Amino acid sequence: MTADPQGIVARDLAGLAEWTAASALYRTVFGYQGPEHAVSPRLLAALRENAGTVVGAFDGDGSLVGFCYGFTGVEHGELYHYSQAAVVDARAQGRGVGRLLKHAQAEAARRAGARTMRWTFDPYALRNVHFNLNVLGAVGIRFLPDFYDDGDSDRVLVRWDLDRPGGGTRAPGHAAVDSPADDRTAARRPDDRARLRQELADRFAAGGRLVGVARRADRPGRVSYLFAQD
Repeated sequence: MTADPQGIVARDLAGLAEWTAASALYRTVFGYQGPEHAVSPRLLAALRENAGTVVGAFDGDGSLVGFCYGFTGVEHGELYHYSQAAVVDARAQGRGVGRLLKHAQAEAARRAGARTMRWTFDPYALRNVHFNLNVLGAVGIRFLPDFYDDGDSDRVLVRWDLDRPGGGTRAPGHAAVDSPADDRTAARRPDDRARLRQELADRFAAGGRLVGVARRADRPGRVSYLFAQD
């Protein structure tokens, strides 16, 4: 169990009622209507029993305000935990629920034997980029164009070291990819998006690792993706 000073508690979800509430929160937060996007409570039960994670965040009154789930993966002999999704009720945004969930999920992943976690995020949604890289300290290791094969799902795969879940001290980016940006989104115009997409793909293909994002103080309306080299 993980708690924060605001009285929000994150813990493993147990039982049909909690798994069903988590499934409903997932659909609500993402605005999903079709059954193809549902998270089955039975899937959550299976994950919980087989080295997966099913974690909920509860407010002081016992209301479910956040949920995440994941499963164990292996690549080149490395055992890691993959976090498939994390959602936070709109009423609880800005209260640190996402960070609390990730750290609770990390604890569960360690218990299952993992020493790293992975997940993907939208590289153009700047608040997500900031949270994953600058706040949690995860590192982007791979660019995945159109990850969900729906025409609009470019993703960056990150790796999070569970022995240093705060990120620790890292070398500054050796190179930067710059893009126009507003408060929330990078490269809204189609031509800017195509250019940024290619530059990110090229940087990762050349061995770069995405370690941060920063606003350009000298050039308002632009953002820099900071890369370090292996």
